[in-house]
Amino acid sequence: MKPSSSDSPGWKERDIENFQFRRIHPSLFMGTASDRYSGWVGQIYTRELYEGRIRARTHRVGPNSFREEVLPVESVDEYFQHFGVLEIDYTFYDTLLCARGNPTATHRILGEYRQRLSGEDALVLKVPRLIFARKIMQAGKLLPNPLYLDPEAFVRRFYEPACRLLGNHLRGMVFEQEYQRASDRASVDRFIEELDNFFRSIPRDDRYHIEVRTPRYLVSPVFSLFLTHGIGQVLSHWTWLPPLSKQWDLSGRRGSNRGGQVVLRLMTPRGMRYEQAYARAQPFDKLVPGMLQPDMIEDTVRIIRDGLDRGLRVHVIVNNRAGGNAPRIARRIARLFLVREKERTPEA
Repeated sequence: MKPSSSDSPGWKERDIENFQFRRIHPSLFMGTASDRYSGWVGQIYTRELYEGRIRARTHRVGPNSFREEVLPVESVDEYFQHFGVLEIDYTFYDTLLCARGNPTATHRILGEYRQRLSGEDALVLKVPRLIFARKIMQAGKLLPNPLYLDPEAFVRRFYEPACRLLGNHLRGMVFEQEYQRASDRASVDRFIEELDNFFRSIPRDDRYHIEVRTPRYLVSPVFSLFLTHGIGQVLSHWTWLPPLSKQWDLSGRRGSNRGGQVVLRLMTPRGMRYEQAYARAQPFDKLVPGMLQPDMIEDTVRIIRDGLDRGLRVHVIVNNRAGGNAPRIARRIARLFLVREKERTPEA
C-alpha cells in the first residue's frame, strides 16, 4: 500500500496503521532485526507476490527445533516501502571474507540485498562475533577466541568488504559484547584498555556502535572511552540488562556516536532468555499476550524524543522476540510517539 498523501489531515495516523514508518519524522528511522518472515505477510508483504515461493527451513534454538518459513530476498523491496533501516544479523555469524580472502556465503547473500537497495535505504550490520567475542564455541566447548579484537581481521575480513559492497547504504556497525559471567569477566580497566587499543588500530569511522551486555561495564569510564573514539552506546532491551531509560541515564544521555546516531535494539523481554522468547514469539505473526513489556515502549519513545531534541538521528531496531511481531511493536511505538508529539504541540 502506498503512503497516504501528506496534503490530507491524519496522514501520519494512516501511515502508521498501514505499517508505513518512513515519514513519521525525518530523523527517526524505524526498522527490524532481520526480515523475510512469512508471519509478516498481510502486514509488510503482499501474499500474492510470494505464493509458491516461500521456503521452509529448520531453525534450532537450544534443544528444540522450529520450522521457519522464509520469503525470497526480493521481498526487501516491499520491506523498504515500510521501514527506513534494516539490521542484518547474519553477518554476526561469519565474516564477509574467509582467512584466504575469498568471499563467504555471507558476502554472497549481502550482495543479493545490495542489488535491491535504492535511494536512502539503509542497513545496519552486526560485526562478526569472531572479532568481538572474548570466547567462542569450538567443538562443543566455550574457548578463548584467537581473533578477539584483532584489528587486521576486522578490517580485511569485514570492514573493507562491507564498505566496498554497500557504500552509502551502510548506516551503522554494531559490535555486540556478549554477556560475561563473573568468572569469565575481565576487569573494567582491562576491558577499557582492550577496546582502546582496538579502536586506535582500525579506521576512524562515524558509524560504530557497541552493545554492552554485561551490566558491570555500564559505567562512566567505559562511556568516556566511547566518547573519545566517537562510538555510540547501543541501548538494548535485553534479558539481563537494566531498563532502556536507566541505560540512557547512566551514560548521561550521550549515547550517540560521532556521526550523531543513536541506536536502540529491542531484543527480548527483560528477564526472559532467548530460547523462551523465541519459542513464545514464533511464528512471529502477532503480538503474544503478556509478552510485550509496556515500559519498553514508554522508554523507547522518551529516548526518541530526547534524541530528536538534541538534533540526533535515532534508529529503532525491533526484534520479533521482544513481543511476538516486530511490525506491530513498531506500530505501538509510532502511535505513542505521535500521541506525545501532539501533547507537546497540540496544533500539529
